[in-house]
Amino acid sequence: MHKRVTLTSSLRLLRVIFLLTLAGGGSLVRAQAFCASDGQARPVALLERFINADCENCWKDPATPRAQANQAVLDWVLPGERGDDAPLSAVASRDGLIRLEALGQAVPRQTSARLQRIKGPAQFDGREGYRLRVAHGLALSGYTGVSIELKSTPSDAKKQPLTAWLALVEILPPGTEGTPVVRNLVRNVLQSNWDARKQLSKKEQLRFFESRVMRLPEGLNPERMRVIGWIEDAQGQVLAAAQSRCAALPAQDR
Repeated sequence: MHKRVTLTSSLRLLRVIFLLTLAGGGSLVRAQAFCASDGQARPVALLERFINADCENCWKDPATPRAQANQAVLDWVLPGERGDDAPLSAVASRDGLIRLEALGQAVPRQTSARLQRIKGPAQFDGREGYRLRVAHGLALSGYTGVSIELKSTPSDAKKQPLTAWLALVEILPPGTEGTPVVRNLVRNVLQSNWDARKQLSKKEQLRFFESRVMRLPEGLNPERMRVIGWIEDAQGQVLAAAQSRCAALPAQDR
């Protein structure tokens, strides 16, 4: 019982700290770091690399597709047929299987990659298009708070269902276990369906926003975590993407 109370209290504290961060309050939190997509260039494409956990050499493959400028990159490690005996089983996640199912693609026996350009502002009749914001808080007792929000939405956002994806990733530099490229290893995922066509009550307001407390997998280095989010339409077209960056705030803001 004591353990449950302690965990519940920690989660409540984490949520309070995260909400303070979102609101711009909390001097202690703000003095340490602010982790959001604010001020970051908008990605122009989404590169997703999928690796079967059975294929150890795929992680070390020098032919691994490399990210270009302003591309958001995700590395999904998929559970293999060998289960816990697979070489990459320690970082494999069923979230990758869910993602492949959403894309209508089969699990590769070794590795595969998918590059999709993001629908840009010029394709919205000169309007700003979709503008996305993502953020995450500090690690506390194995959890962190995350959020994803559409800050700007063209009128067609109200005419179709949208799917929001938010991936918690761990940045692994080249050389980590032999990888030839920087990896954004997906460690946890939030998926949410936003449908503005549903009728709202008088007290409800239309807002494309989601915030959650997300568990940090065992072994994740909190200093290397970030969040990458993207929005898709009903056809799976990526409309916007964003990725967080943690940076210490200027002294005058502390």
